[in-house]
Amino acid sequence: MKAAVIVFPGSNCDRDCKVAIERSTGAAVEMVWHAETELPKGLDLIVLPGGFSYGDYLRCGAMAALSPIMGEVKVAAGRGVATIGICNGFQVLCEAQMLPGALLRNEALKYVCKTVELEITNAQTRFTAGYAGRRQVAMTVGNGEGNFFTDPATLARLEGEGQVVFRYVDNPNGSTAAIAGIVNDAGNVLGLMPHPDRAFEAELGSADGAILFQSALASA
Repeated sequence: MKAAVIVFPGSNCDRDCKVAIERSTGAAVEMVWHAETELPKGLDLIVLPGGFSYGDYLRCGAMAALSPIMGEVKVAAGRGVATIGICNGFQVLCEAQMLPGALLRNEALKYVCKTVELEITNAQTRFTAGYAGRRQVAMTVGNGEGNFFTDPATLARLEGEGQVVFRYVDNPNGSTAAIAGIVNDAGNVLGLMPHPDRAFEAELGSADGAILFQSALASA
């Protein structure tokens, strides 16, 4: 199994993701700089990590979405390669129009950093199949602009098509319908604000994030 973690200027969870994937799955992980124009061959998973790409200037993820490597990420995702955007990576996926909606400033206008309980609202995706019937998991959030927003028509479609994958039990940032993570129409692109890369071993407080990475690669 082979994975790639995309590194943007200002990414600060790229190595966290690399270590989490390696320890959780045994997959080989390559770090790919944002200015590259090609991805490694034979990828089973692409991860856009958390952080503050381009210093969060303009809008979170807006500048990173225009990076040269994102053209190749879109092509790979279009072929069905599993792609995960975590926190800032979720923002990048939305700005790149690979996922619908937008991430706004938290409702309380404060940075939120804590462990959160998540409801698995769709256990049949390639990212959640490994949870084997579990309804709740624990991961960590750390964001100032994690307030997921979309219009009513798009929300109805996301809910109706089973594209809402994770929902906050106690909504920490005011997200529409307490949404914490969604997938695209094809089901191979996941965006989520909580960090599975900060919850992949029991010593970190939760190992639930490891199952997400394992599920994504098992589906390949």
